[in-house]
Amino acid sequence: MQHQVIIAGAGPTGMMLAAELKLAGIDAAIVERRTSADVLGSRARGLNARTLEVLDQRGIANRFLAAGYTAQVYGFGSVHFDISDFPTRHPYGLALLQKHTERLLADWIDELGVKIYRGREVAGFAQDETGVDIRLEDGEPARALHLVGCDGGRSVVRRVAGIAFEGWDPTISHILAEVEVEETPPKWGLFHDATGMHGLSLVEGGPLVGVMITEPDVSRTREPTLGELREAMIRAFGSHYGAHSPAWLTRFTDMARQAVTYRQGRVLLAGDAAHIHYPAGGKGLNTGLQDAVNLGWKLVQVVKGVSSDTLLDTYTSERHPVAAGVLRDTLAHVAAVRTDARTKALNEVMGELLALEEPRRMMGGRMSGLDIRYELGEGHPLMGRRMPDLDLLVDGATVRVSSLLREARPLLLEFGATGISFAPDRVRMVAARTDNDWLLPVIGKVRAPSAVLVRPDGHVAWVGEGSSAGLMEAAARWFGG
Repeated sequence: MQHQVIIAGAGPTGMMLAAELKLAGIDAAIVERRTSADVLGSRARGLNARTLEVLDQRGIANRFLAAGYTAQVYGFGSVHFDISDFPTRHPYGLALLQKHTERLLADWIDELGVKIYRGREVAGFAQDETGVDIRLEDGEPARALHLVGCDGGRSVVRRVAGIAFEGWDPTISHILAEVEVEETPPKWGLFHDATGMHGLSLVEGGPLVGVMITEPDVSRTREPTLGELREAMIRAFGSHYGAHSPAWLTRFTDMARQAVTYRQGRVLLAGDAAHIHYPAGGKGLNTGLQDAVNLGWKLVQVVKGVSSDTLLDTYTSERHPVAAGVLRDTLAHVAAVRTDARTKALNEVMGELLALEEPRRMMGGRMSGLDIRYELGEGHPLMGRRMPDLDLLVDGATVRVSSLLREARPLLLEFGATGISFAPDRVRMVAARTDNDWLLPVIGKVRAPSAVLVRPDGHVAWVGEGSSAGLMEAAARWFGG
């Protein structure tokens, strides 16, 4: 087996990365230990606003919107707030179970022609100056220019690469299950007691019942048994309701860890292989998808020989701080949902604070992913931020910015007669007209520049303010000399 890039793991992050590479003509393949594409259980339950924007950039957001439903789901602790006034085409969250997200991504990469080797798992690898020799569990050899570990929190790729996974040990533990029951529970929803939060819900109309139980201790680390689930249900609800035939049964904690680097030579990490945390706010899957979009175009540049491999170092420098912020927020969230009187008082104070405009905007931007800014230099507020999905006037027709990013290519938008000339084989150039002022989430109104250079991930790499000064340097930095 030989490909330019081999991705370990066919979860959402791995599939998104494969799609990004395939769009640019890179020979990428996925190895996946699961023999079936079927996803058991309801892990992540939705997509945030920034992820929906990213999917819009690739022309597939409507597939996800049609499969779920939009809602104002953002919050911190027990405090919820509204982002419907944010300047984005998606000022909401999308409620969508992970199994549907994975199904839609699988359909997309199948259309793109991505190869998935199922029933295969990376067992080890060795790097040299020209590539990575990969050893699979079944003994078949494989080779690639780069190997990307998207193989989850217990990542084999991360372990073999020797990348430290640092962070915090668990303080709470939950059993999560989907089971059939013989008796209908008298009440549905979330319940709190001295141990913590518990929940019962119908899974998409039944017959399965979703169960979430907080355990009294964190000492058990293996997967739970049906007997342990039934005991926990009696403790939390007073009955196990005849729970049987679990479709899915797992244990998760608030352990939070992050890889100290996302790159070791030709080996890279993304998604849960790079960071794990409590699932509050549903940030894990979203962060992984955005990891993939940040890494994808950089790998393309390096594999094609357009940029040196030092470009891959910017993947860690940009995405590591984002995940570190997610870990911090989820640690804080866990502290905020404890059931003691002091925590309840804290939530009351937080509720009063987040009802104010500035804190609401700040936290709304953070939880929705719309506030992400990469440190690309000083200057215009757009630098390093996501390019707003404006309606542009191009050759007399109205065109959305997102539609110009379908092919995952760099984009140079010129809004005035600046006389910019650029190589069309490297960057797509578009002359356009737009309004004088633009709105950015959290920041508000900013002046429209004369031109912007937009990376394939939708973030602004250069802003022109009346001239092309600095454009060549920015283009050389990101897209080769």
